[in-house]
Amino acid sequence: METTAVIKPTGFAKLVANRKRRWGYTWESIKQHKVLYLFLAPYAILFTIFTVGPVGISIFYSFTHFNVYEPPRFIGVQNYLNLFLADDIFLIALRNTFLLALITGPLGYMMAFLFAWFINELPRYLRAFVTLVFYAPTLSGAVFLVWQIMFAGDSLGYANAWLMRMGIIHETQYWLTDPELMMPVIIIVVLWMSLGAGFLAFIAGLSTIDPAMYEAGLVDGVKNRWQELWFITLPNMKGMLMFGAVMAITQSFAVGDVTAQLMGFPSTDYAVHTVVNHLVDYGTIRFEMGYASAIATVLFLSMIYANKGVQFMISKVGS
Repeated sequence: METTAVIKPTGFAKLVANRKRRWGYTWESIKQHKVLYLFLAPYAILFTIFTVGPVGISIFYSFTHFNVYEPPRFIGVQNYLNLFLADDIFLIALRNTFLLALITGPLGYMMAFLFAWFINELPRYLRAFVTLVFYAPTLSGAVFLVWQIMFAGDSLGYANAWLMRMGIIHETQYWLTDPELMMPVIIIVVLWMSLGAGFLAFIAGLSTIDPAMYEAGLVDGVKNRWQELWFITLPNMKGMLMFGAVMAITQSFAVGDVTAQLMGFPSTDYAVHTVVNHLVDYGTIRFEMGYASAIATVLFLSMIYANKGVQFMISKVGS
């Protein structure tokens, strides 16, 4: 009796088969939950038109020479070569952006969570009031005016006045124009503004944790608040932690308005010049849209990879 050998697909054929099977499952899921997808459709359409579409168009233009007045002309990777090999200001902006992101991103994220954790212990109405007090400054349009007064380069500036009164300095410091002082000032301002949407997400996440879980933790051997935080609070807030991380990374990489409003555009010796400032320069002043699209693509990819790394670390929390 002859037997027929079963040939299993390997290599590329196996990859194609798995992809077809995955698409089949996806299509069946769409048909099964079509009502849910219909409710999702309005947002998905708008998101595709106003977010996904512009990102794709920007990536396409990054490979062209496009000055708005003439049709785009394909030049390959020349814009990227110019960015990294011929544009010294971009390299300064890239260094400043990553420095700000490495400092203000993690610190702002931890500050937002710790403040939310402490505020969550307050009585209900006091908690609502304190949350408003902490979040309101991020909504105020006068935030830059407050910091300009605080770091004014004369004896009337609060920072100079306090430090001179305490004998720490003996002459006024030019906080907003001295290249050695500008970066610390920007870091302070960005950290102060970090209590934004992520902070509210943490407040919401903490309020949804079932108190019975903490009682069960005591029975299982949780001995202090820090163990309670690590083994109960954080694992039950992974969704909110992920959202807060995305918002913190986006905010830390997108610093631009703060530097332009406080230190001018461009800043002295490009001391706090960021990638966003460089993008605005080439996109809205010089109208070199192809080059500006390359800058935007580099910034976008940096955010994506930073988000991936943070999401991986958060997925390990409490495990």
